[in-house]
Amino acid sequence: MSRFLSVLILSLLGFSAHAQQLGLGRVALPEEVAAWNTDIRPDGQGLPVGSGNALDGEEIFAEKCAACHGDFGEGVDRWPALAGGDGSLTDERPLKTLGSYWPYLSTAWDYIYRAMPYGDAASLEVDETYAIVAYLLFVNDIVSDEEFTLSNVNFSEITLQNEPNFRLDDRATVEYPAFTEACMTDCKASVEITVYATGKDVTPTEDD
Repeated sequence: MSRFLSVLILSLLGFSAHAQQLGLGRVALPEEVAAWNTDIRPDGQGLPVGSGNALDGEEIFAEKCAACHGDFGEGVDRWPALAGGDGSLTDERPLKTLGSYWPYLSTAWDYIYRAMPYGDAASLEVDETYAIVAYLLFVNDIVSDEEFTLSNVNFSEITLQNEPNFRLDDRATVEYPAFTEACMTDCKASVEITVYATGKDVTPTEDD
């Protein structure tokens, strides 16, 4: 063993023992865990208490979102559209929006609250986020009332039209059992050559 490697191993062992003696680290406090536990599930679990209506959401959207996404979610320049695209998923270039593609409303709420507006992430209040999502439901014709109020209470009642086309990964129980074990040796009693590639001008001949 080289002298360098010996020194390295001894150093690592010493560092590990030293770290244990110092008692580094501690169990996270409940409030610290709660501060990071902000994900929103499709069934609405994790949503904070609050509400906002589409009419208020229109004003908030115009102020904080429209510069990139357009006044009605149509998208500006190459920024993504958030509305439209109904029936376009079979097109060569489908328009994937909240109304045409997304499976769960929780995706919109979760992402908007954590990551928007661009350049000022996580600056939206809870009620502002509800209002913006309510407005997006309105411009996508998922709700027809411009004063529709979205809240943590009725959130799970909203179903997006493309949800049925998303399924849980069932390969382990459906597809994998249908596979047959691949043969790797002695798969055939004999091998017969039926044609040569030289006749197809693929394999070079001795004269080439």
